Amino acid sequence: MTPDDRLVSVRAGAVTFRVLSAGRGTPLVYFHSIHERGGWSPFLDRLARRYTVYAPLHPGVGGSTGVEALEDVLDLTLAYDELLTALDVGRARLSGHFFGGMIAAELAAVFPARAAGLALVSPLGLWRDDAPSQDVLILPPDELGPVLFADMTSDAARAFMALPDDDEANVAAQTESIARRAAIAKFVWPIPDKGLRKRLHRVTAPTLILWGDADRANPVIYAEEWQRRIKGAAVKLLPGGHMLIHETPDAAARAVEEFLE
Repeated sequence: MTPDDRLVSVRAGAVTFRVLSAGRGTPLVYFHSIHERGGWSPFLDRLARRYTVYAPLHPGVGGSTGVEALEDVLDLTLAYDELLTALDVGRARLSGHFFGGMIAAELAAVFPARAAGLALVSPLGLWRDDAPSQDVLILPPDELGPVLFADMTSDAARAFMALPDDDEANVAAQTESIARRAAIAKFVWPIPDKGLRKRLHRVTAPTLILWGDADRANPVIYAEEWQRRIKGAAVKLLPGGHMLIHETPDAAARAVEEFLE
């Protein structure tokens, strides 16, 4: 999959989104996590064999701006709705990982007609103020790696640990920078969004909750809470940690494909 050169701007605090697309057919919109930084390609490459894939960037990633103008996850979701309208994408399959899972779920809850199906991969824990994910996000890379990956000898974990130690590529530095701006702006990231919790009953699309059975960032108990909040949601566990789309991209994509079909 090759990045599309188009930059689509929508009126939501002057936020700019880069759109990645590949393949033909029924659209699939994928919202990623801050830690992915392009590493979602093997996962999306498989999905792109069947779907047209859109992977917009959220504020703070890839040069997007305007974080200070967004009040919460719902506000960001409204921006994505405008983006999809600008791209002439109506009803689509929605998917997301970690923070992106919150966005996909919010979009399906607020705009049910948008969602033909919803596949969430280890979405951010929303249920307690002391959710492990809040502490995880500030760990240095050598401590964060074993939390996100079940197997530190895997290619995905090695690639994560090999990121250069500079302002552009160091995940810890990125996280600290975005979290600091978020705190100043009162932007709901990485704080769990209790507003979304109250809206999940509005989701009408068939929903898959895909989880790693060794996920330490968000324990499996959160998958059960997502299932309880979304009527008819199915939970599927795969071997691995929090970064399923990196550790086992083929297995994760296959699970999403089988569910959405």
